This record gives sequence, C-alpha cells and structure tokens, in this order.
Amino acid sequence: MQRVFIAGPCVIESQDLLNRVAECLVRINKKFNTDIIFKSSFDKANRTSISSFRGPGIDRGLQMLSDIKERYGLRILTDIHESWQAKPVGEVADVIQIPAFLCRQTDLLVAAAKTGRTVNIKKAQFLSGKDMVYPVEKAKDAGAVDVWLTERGNMYGYNNLVVDFRNISDMLDIVPTVIMDCTHSVQRPGGGGGKTSGDRRFVPSMALAAKAFGATGYFFEVHPDPDKALSDGPNMLCIDDLEKVIESICK
Repeated sequence: MQRVFIAGPCVIESQDLLNRVAECLVRINKKFNTDIIFKSSFDKANRTSISSFRGPGIDRGLQMLSDIKERYGLRILTDIHESWQAKPVGEVADVIQIPAFLCRQTDLLVAAAKTGRTVNIKKAQFLSGKDMVYPVEKAKDAGAVDVWLTERGNMYGYNNLVVDFRNISDMLDIVPTVIMDCTHSVQRPGGGGGKTSGDRRFVPSMALAAKAFGATGYFFEVHPDPDKALSDGPNMLCIDDLEKVIESICK
C-alpha cells in the first residue's frame, strides 16, 4: 500500500502562505514520487481563547483551497466542525477530516460520509484505538466507502499528550489506512497561557516510531516560519525540514 502523506499550515493565513507551502509540496512529490495531500483549515473553531485567530471562514477559505487544487494539482484535505459544512466542503476537498474532539458526533460523521469523499476521523484524546470502531461504523453505515483513522495522542493529565503507539495496530484492525499526526501529538494543549504550546523537536521521532508500529500515513502541519504562525506554531514543523523527515520515512 502506498503511504499517505498530509501536510500544510494549520490554518489559512493568506493566499501567499498557501502558495509557498504548495510549491514546496510539489517539489517534494516530484523528488520522492509521493502524493502529499494539502491540508489547511478555513476555520479553527476549537481554539483555546476567544481572541485566537480562526481563519478566513468557509466561503473565502474554500475558494483559496480550490485555487491551490487547480494551480498545483494537489489533493485537498480540510476539517469540518458542523454538519452543514460537509456539503460545500465536499465540493472542493478530496478528504474531509473530523476533528478529534468531535469524532463521536453522529450527525457530523453522517454528513461527511454522504458527500462520497474520503472521511478521515481523528481519534479523540479521551478514546483508545479500539474505541474508534464505533465512529467508523457510523460513517460506513451512512455510505462512506473510504474511511481513515488518525492517531494524535491521549491526554492523561493537564496540558500534555502521550502517544500510545499500540493504538496504531488496534486501528489497523478496523481500517487499512491509519495516519500518524506527527505534529498535533507533540502539543501541550492549553499549556501556553491561553493558547496551545508544543515541542516540534520530537516530530521526526514521532514519525519514525509510527512507521515501526505500521502506520500507513503521516500528517504534518508545516509553516515557513512556525514561530510567527497564527495557530499551532510551537508544534508545527518548519517547511524546510519536511523533506528530510519524508525522506527518512521513505527509506
């Protein structure tokens, strides 16, 4: 099975940012014969603080993602937070992502499944890998043909995540495509004084550990200057470092 790679900035900040990242992904695709799916969010509806940047919204955001798809030939992944968003998002995105906190929301899963697009369900921080059989059943019952699962760590205490890599094996018993979210898994949720903190130096190790446990896909949020990113900067990988990480996975 060909590995799945997903990469892009956490949230849409500007068209220029999307272009810069897309150009890098196209270059990496050509070098390693990969098919990296471009990811960015039009609305980060689950930010820690009310004052946090959320994105351009669904109308402008989908137009910007559509431009990336047409200009660079990249497949698109973005997330939804409300059921009504599924239909318009499905007209642009190749993969619709269900956020971890919302992975048990039946109406959201059903709406995503009915678009006919691939549905990527992120495992909640409060669930085990085996528990994800039930969100998958909901999506498939609603007609989803292709369902992915994504590991992003578990919360056992305050402001920290721990990855139990056995979850990858457990979820591979449910679906054939299990993604390791290598950047969100190094977050420290709410640990930055009203915003999420994190430690990006562990991202390459997360990817290699997931590979050892049989992951079939890898998710990286990337940015040209993560320290100046408007969302998830501390855990995002610098775009210049992505090529080396993907090379290590492809060996």
